[in-house]
Amino acid sequence: MNYRRLGRTGLKVSEISLGSWLTYGDSVEKQKAVTTIETAYDLGINFFDTANVYARGEAEKVVGEALRNYDRESYVLSTKVFNPMGEGPNDRGLSRKHVFEQLHASLKRLGEDYVDIYYCHRYDPNTPVEETLKTIDDLIRQGKILYAGVSEWSAAQIEEAVRIADKRLLDRIVVNQPVYNMLNRYIEKEVIPVSEKYGIGQVVFSPLAQGVLTGKYKKGVMPPKGSRATKEDQQKFIERFMKEEMLDKVEKLEVIANEQGVKLSQLALAWILRQKNVASAIIGASRPEQVKENVEAIHIKLSEDTLNQLEDILSK
Repeated sequence: MNYRRLGRTGLKVSEISLGSWLTYGDSVEKQKAVTTIETAYDLGINFFDTANVYARGEAEKVVGEALRNYDRESYVLSTKVFNPMGEGPNDRGLSRKHVFEQLHASLKRLGEDYVDIYYCHRYDPNTPVEETLKTIDDLIRQGKILYAGVSEWSAAQIEEAVRIADKRLLDRIVVNQPVYNMLNRYIEKEVIPVSEKYGIGQVVFSPLAQGVLTGKYKKGVMPPKGSRATKEDQQKFIERFMKEEMLDKVEKLEVIANEQGVKLSQLALAWILRQKNVASAIIGASRPEQVKENVEAIHIKLSEDTLNQLEDILSK
């Protein structure tokens, strides 16, 4: 495994990390989830990502149970806060009350004393950023969080958070978790330049575009049974990648992957890791074999010619 610094921090995380969105505590049987996490750890993955909202806390329980077998200092664990966890008016968002209560609820489910990274899962227009940052700073000083992060914040929102933190002498955010893959490159224009300016690293999710960049979805062919494209509760996440123009690109990308002698999924991950501001790509493996296959991407070095070929396909 290769490890990269998270932004300008001293924290080193594996280039491939393991997430639990739409999988653990939900669609994946518990023992298979635990085995997948154990396989990831054995392969050198030291970074495990979850969130309170994933399966309403069940994902955190599975991840926490699996990691309990290992020394706490040997892995990096992240979770998140923002999305609704109840029906009450304060059961969502980034208010001091919700952040404080949800961190403690997450720690209890994980069976941990602290989390390495705590993400604001989305930007909350109803709560002053200063209130949220002050709450997280207090929790950092209590030793319950080591690093602050955000997920899917715009460049302007990230810059606002840095400005307020500096003005109030609060801990800065050090990581952003956005969607990033060959078919969704929005962070390249503004988010990455702003993040590089302030020493913020990217830990990207959906690197395989919800499985579309594995090549298993073909134009004019029914999606494989049991895949995300066939599940009602998951179709909304994948539908944008299932359009004909996207699948056309995937076909062409697969040709290049075959020429390189690698899987399309491995090519897609190697392409992401070409980006220096990316510290880690989160995979959503539901089986140990998927982890093993994806981890091989760290050994793939894409030549300038190959990168230019890929750019010709992706930019059209």
